[in-house]
Amino acid sequence: MPGSLQQIQDLKSRIQQSIIGQEDVVDRLIIGLLANGNLLVEGLPGLAKTRAIKALARNLEADFSRIQFTPDLLPSDVTGTEVYHQSGGTGTFRFEKGPIFANIVLADEINRAPAKVQAALLEAMEERQVTVSGTTHVMDPLFMVMATQNPVEQEGTYPLPEAQMDRFLMHVLITYPPVTDEVKVVELVRAEEQAALTSGSEGHKETSANPPVPQSAVFEARHDIAAVHVSEALVQYMADLVQATRTPAHYTDELGRWIEIGASPRASIALDKCGRTHAWLAGRDYVDPLDVQAIIHDVLRHRLTLSFEAEGDGVSPDDVIDEIVKNVALT
Repeated sequence: MPGSLQQIQDLKSRIQQSIIGQEDVVDRLIIGLLANGNLLVEGLPGLAKTRAIKALARNLEADFSRIQFTPDLLPSDVTGTEVYHQSGGTGTFRFEKGPIFANIVLADEINRAPAKVQAALLEAMEERQVTVSGTTHVMDPLFMVMATQNPVEQEGTYPLPEAQMDRFLMHVLITYPPVTDEVKVVELVRAEEQAALTSGSEGHKETSANPPVPQSAVFEARHDIAAVHVSEALVQYMADLVQATRTPAHYTDELGRWIEIGASPRASIALDKCGRTHAWLAGRDYVDPLDVQAIIHDVLRHRLTLSFEAEGDGVSPDDVIDEIVKNVALT
């Protein structure tokens, strides 16, 4: 087993010690990190969205920042701004970096802020740089935005613009845990509270005996993932899956009625990246169709615009994706 794979699996197991019953979510966080993409994590309040992301940052050798999105937030509160400094009778403007300048950025409840503030993340997410007052500031090589949001039908939220949604590599959904897992959650939180009272600090913090996973493990893993083989037939399969979202009526009448706007080419790129990462995490040096099918819902669900008829019939993006997978063949 490659050393980087062992380190990444160790990172995954550490996160799972803090998150009960959300194995798929932890998998997607790891895939997003290794695929060098940004994640949108959605779920109702109290389902450990923020906890999962903070657990990843805490166990990785990386700078972490958290931005709490609110309706009164300004774009400069995210990116930073030019500040006038005066000394010795002269003054100069210096750029003061905002919280976006970190390795892992938690944009908490991103849909609580208006579109203008959400758009402040666009350049950083896509181009890994921020331009303020005509000067471009480059992000660190390890940079990842993990945004959380509550469902848009909740009071006081603003739907994200389509352009920004498309810049998220995956849209991860968190649902209610089973009752057995919820019992374990209660026990875990109780144990952490008792450990905090005993030690006088947060019981879940890492100690020197268990240092965080180094950034070099992530870069080494990305190097290995880039070499994972994808056959021509599988590349065609991924492109056909995305094309089916644009010409749905060619497959079934239901798809033609359900999909209003299909996915962009970023979807095909994301399927390739996430498929190779999923295969590498499974210990394989080639991508199998099952790798693509395992991550296709997370890659496509935020890139589809459904028709009013689909919404009226209670059809979800995941239902549409299931139908696409059923009707697109691997040639």
